[in-house]
Amino acid sequence: MDGRDLVRSVKLVGTVQGLRVARSAWRRRRTDAWGLEPRGAERARVPGAVTGAEPQRGGGVVRFARSELRVMVAAGGAVFWGWDGSDPEPSYALAGTCPEPDLRAELEPDKDGGWQVVSERLTVAVSRHGAVEVRTPGGVVLRRELPPRWWEPDAAGPARWLQRSEVPADARFFGLGGRSSGLRLRGGTYRLWNTGPGERRAPGDEPLSVTMPVQLVVSDAGTHLVFHDNTWEGRVTLREGEEGAGSGHDRPGTSELRMDGGPLRCWVVAGTPARVLQGWAALTGSPALPPSWGLGAQHAWWGPGGEGEVRRVVAGYQERGLPLSVLHLGPGAGLDTDHRDRCQAFAADRERLPGLSRLAADLRASGVRLVSTVGPAVRAEPGAALYDSGKAMGAFVRDARGNEVRGPGRSGERVYPDFTDPRVRAWWASLYEELSARGLSGVGHETNEPVAFSPFGDPSLPRSARHSMEGRGGDHREARNVYGLGMARAGYEGLRKVRSGERPFLFSRSGWAGVQRYGGICSGGTETGWSGLRASLSLVLGLGLCGVPYSGSDAGGFDGVPSPELYLRWLQLSAHLPLFRTHAAATAGSGEPWQFGPQVLEHAKAVFAERERLLPYFVTLSHLARLTGAPYARPVWWGTPEDRALRECEDAFLLGDCLLVAPVLEHGADRRAVRLPRGRWYDTATGEAYEGQGQVLLDAPLSRVPVLARAGAVIPVRGDDGGPALEVWAPAAGRTGGGLLVRDAGDGWERAEVERFTTRVARGRVLVEREGGGEVGLPVRVRGC
Repeated sequence: MDGRDLVRSVKLVGTVQGLRVARSAWRRRRTDAWGLEPRGAERARVPGAVTGAEPQRGGGVVRFARSELRVMVAAGGAVFWGWDGSDPEPSYALAGTCPEPDLRAELEPDKDGGWQVVSERLTVAVSRHGAVEVRTPGGVVLRRELPPRWWEPDAAGPARWLQRSEVPADARFFGLGGRSSGLRLRGGTYRLWNTGPGERRAPGDEPLSVTMPVQLVVSDAGTHLVFHDNTWEGRVTLREGEEGAGSGHDRPGTSELRMDGGPLRCWVVAGTPARVLQGWAALTGSPALPPSWGLGAQHAWWGPGGEGEVRRVVAGYQERGLPLSVLHLGPGAGLDTDHRDRCQAFAADRERLPGLSRLAADLRASGVRLVSTVGPAVRAEPGAALYDSGKAMGAFVRDARGNEVRGPGRSGERVYPDFTDPRVRAWWASLYEELSARGLSGVGHETNEPVAFSPFGDPSLPRSARHSMEGRGGDHREARNVYGLGMARAGYEGLRKVRSGERPFLFSRSGWAGVQRYGGICSGGTETGWSGLRASLSLVLGLGLCGVPYSGSDAGGFDGVPSPELYLRWLQLSAHLPLFRTHAAATAGSGEPWQFGPQVLEHAKAVFAERERLLPYFVTLSHLARLTGAPYARPVWWGTPEDRALRECEDAFLLGDCLLVAPVLEHGADRRAVRLPRGRWYDTATGEAYEGQGQVLLDAPLSRVPVLARAGAVIPVRGDDGGPALEVWAPAAGRTGGGLLVRDAGDGWERAEVERFTTRVARGRVLVEREGGGEVGLPVRVRGC
């Protein structure tokens, strides 16, 4: 409990709500006390010595004295292995069924009594005591998994397990979902447990609403991704390696994964970063393609008032020349009168927004779409249609005795749908028809970790709460991390059904591996401060490396009002991230650009105008993400992972292949150092050229942040006439370049048109040509000559 939680608790004491949440906290502890059986004594187990092997399609099974290991190479090049008979399915992460095995890969004897499976891209060697090595075709070790260890209780309960791994001394760790501590994961312990506002966490940490057991490891030997397909709570302890000086020995980097239950199984994908993310998308599903308007400027309005206030906010943007594509209606905006719960947009307060359909139609005619906030909690009110329909089909999470699990709310108790049950997902999906009928164009899922608000300790649901787990049965320890994923699936399927001709617009606060199939992630509540600004960048980059390319956070943070300088710097960063959203909290006008003075407003106009100009580029990046799994925002080492200096860079990023963005992340800074990848780069504001590799010092006045373009890049932008145009940056002498333009055929499912262009220098002139011949057919502006 932090200071804010303590103050909130004191204020609640003696109130009706205070008695309600105190009772809920006591009931939660009591439920776990009798719902989780004591484990008793535990017995440790290791695989033991190898006893034999059995070849199978794509690999085989290696048997040990006290366990067995199955190894399979999939047709796409990914490698699976599972202990104790674990198979790839069932899995919440995989898109559909497990990929077919690669019939060219075979199990064969290895040295010292071990076995190995050799494939085109990787060799998996299993020692006679159960260590697993992942090697490149040249024999270089990318990762070494030591023999695992299990602790099995004498009484009831799942077996805990530990997996220690070693990576090269120069390796750097990334991933594990959306982390606010930084893109690069330094030495320390990282929790795998989706948490929300108010939940217990390490001091200084932000809520981690999207954690995944996904590590991306970059070293001189190569890049690989390892995914332990287990939804239980876990902890990852990392220690970076150290290279020995002179004749000293290298100390490898280590990873120690402890899980409280579930199968010990994992997937490994190796190659260049682009190939790794493409292989990961092939396993877990292509990212959902947002409608083109979902890439424009958005505003989350959680202020008080009704229809008049909504129109005032939209008019404020339009009158000041600030483009706006989407307005998010949050708690307090008429869709949810209970700010703490953020739930039940299906039971909207029609007295506050009685003309929602008319309002939505009027705003859509002016180019602004309304998006609703939806949370999973349902008011437990007998007689209410939503509660009664869910109760009739047994839709809500229950405890071990069959009673509904309830959490406190400001106006009553809440129950929670079980999104691990296919019947419940279908029921919930049907509810989105009402939202669509009222003119809402999309949905944002909030507090779907899920959170049952409580200032007394942990506000999560009881760990003993029972879930369907697709009919297998399980409790909240296994279901917690995939709860938001299941809700996202239900929402996506509901929107697809009611808007069959349009691509759904859906983002979620919480999720797990595979959530990109249904939409994006908005981390929302990063703290207001310069640390929150840094956190918003690391969250987006980290999620991109875990396969979620469409993400963002609220410009300016959530808790409190930022200074004008911080707000502007945050706005400049957010405008170059996939999801660009400003935010106004419950205090009216606390996050609207014109509230920070005329100077900030003028600079904000330039930020919004640049986002509009780059919309064709963002549309192109969204289609590339769909096709290849590559994130929009990428670490600067994306194309050159062998560059050790770039691996350390966390304060800049690549936007696609063409642009490098260097946001200002410190108070009072008007210049900043930028480390460049190799090649020539142009400052887009001044046109000055810089040569990489190396570090340069660039001006960063309050009006802008440094943005550099790669030499030879062809960037699709919005032209003066509103149609697409090409901004071309001159290639270096003797070099060529190019780029793509993807013409979105609308916001439906029609196949987009991809146009490719190349650039070269001939007789002192920059020539732009359409690949395959023919006229360029678009306005072209050449810069950098």
